[in-house]
Amino acid sequence: MEWSACLDEYEKLVIRMTTPRVVIDNAVCPKATVVKVDSARKHGILLEAVQVLTDLNLSIKKAYISSDGRWFMDVFHVTDLKGNKITDKSVINYIEQSLVTIHYGRTTGSNGLTALELTGTDRVGLLSEVFAVLADLQCNVVDAKVWTHNGRIASLLFVKDCNSGSPIEDTQQIDRIEARLRNVLKGDNDIRSAKTMVSMAVTHTERRLHQMMFADRDYERKPILQPSGDSPVVTVQNWVERDYSVVNVQCKDRTKLLAYQEFYIRHADGTPISSEPERQRVIQCLQAAVERRASEGVRLELCTLDRQGLLADVTRTFRENGLNVTRAEVSTTRDMALNVFYVTDAIGNAADPKLIESVRQKIGLSSLKVKELPPLDYHQEAEKEDQTAGVAGTVLLSLGSLVKWNLYHLGLIRSYS
Repeated sequence: MEWSACLDEYEKLVIRMTTPRVVIDNAVCPKATVVKVDSARKHGILLEAVQVLTDLNLSIKKAYISSDGRWFMDVFHVTDLKGNKITDKSVINYIEQSLVTIHYGRTTGSNGLTALELTGTDRVGLLSEVFAVLADLQCNVVDAKVWTHNGRIASLLFVKDCNSGSPIEDTQQIDRIEARLRNVLKGDNDIRSAKTMVSMAVTHTERRLHQMMFADRDYERKPILQPSGDSPVVTVQNWVERDYSVVNVQCKDRTKLLAYQEFYIRHADGTPISSEPERQRVIQCLQAAVERRASEGVRLELCTLDRQGLLADVTRTFRENGLNVTRAEVSTTRDMALNVFYVTDAIGNAADPKLIESVRQKIGLSSLKVKELPPLDYHQEAEKEDQTAGVAGTVLLSLGSLVKWNLYHLGLIRSYS
C-alpha cells in the first residue's frame, strides 16, 4: 500500500511538472488580455503556444519570454483584431484548454481531405493552370493557401473527389494528379526545382508553407521586384560574455507578424553563432520568413455558392485580364466558397482600379469585393508601456511565430522558448 501510494504521488508530480499552468487575466493590463503560460521546457512548446493564439486571429501586442534551466515562462498581451480585450468565455476556455495540452503536442489531421504540396517558379496565370488541371481531374479544392516570394510559389491545397466527396486514395489517380501538376509547374524552364507531393495529413498549414519555401531555398534568390522600402531589418551580434547571439528584427507590423523582436539565442550545444556565413544565413532566413507573410497587391474577397470549377474560372478571369495572384487563401463553409486573393498587374505593380472593376463585373459585383484593411498600429501603443528584459529572456512587441520556427530550424535554439 505504501509503495502504491508513493507511485500515485510520483505520477501526480510528473503530471504537475509537465502540464503547463495557464492563467488568463483581464484585470492586469488596461488595454489587453494577459495570458501567462509556465511549464517544463519542451521542444517547440513556445511555437505551439503562439500558434494557439494566432490561429484565433488574436494580435499579440507584447510578450515576455524567459527560461531558467528546464523551466520556461511566457506572458502574452493579446487583443482581437479590433484592439479589444478577449471577453468571450468560450474563447477564453478554448485558449486555456489548448495551452494546457500543448506539452503533448498537437496534430493536424486531413479532415477527410487529400493534401497537395506544390513548389515551383511563379508566373502570371500559374494558379489558373493549377486549378484548371484539378477541375479537369475531378478534384474539388476545399481549402488552400498559396504564397509567393522571390519569384517562387508554394501552395498547400486540400482536395477531395468531386463525385464521391471522399479523399483521393487511388494510387493511379494520385499518380495522374502529380504528373499533370508537375508539368504545369515545370513550364518551360523549371524542370529541376518544380515539386509536387500528395499526403493524407500535414502539420499546421502556414508552418508547412514556411518549411516548403525554406527547403526551396527561396531566401537565396534575388527578388523579382524592387523592395518597397518596408523590407525587414535583421541584425545578429554575439554577446561573448554570456555565450549568446542577440538577434534583432524590425519591420512593418502585420497580423501574425511583428513590429520589433529581440532574441537571445544559442546553438543546442550552448555556443553562439560562430561564423560570418552562418550569421548571414540567419539574417537571410529571417528576412525571407517575414517577407513571405507580406500581402502584396489589392485584396479581393470572393463569397459565393461553391461549384465545381469555380476557382479555375475565377483565376482564369484574373489571368485573361493581366492580373497576377501573389497570395491566395481558399476556404469552403458548407456550400459557400470564401476566398481571398491578393492581385497585382503582370509585373508586380499596383493594379489599375478600372481593371479591378472590370474583373468584378465579369465575376459578379456582389460576389467579388475589394477589401481595404486598416493599418495596424498596436506596436505604437505598446512602445508607450514599460519594457523590461532579462539575460535569459526578451521583450517582444506584436509577436509572431515565424521567427521562432526559423531559428529552431537553423539549429540556433534548443526549443522555441
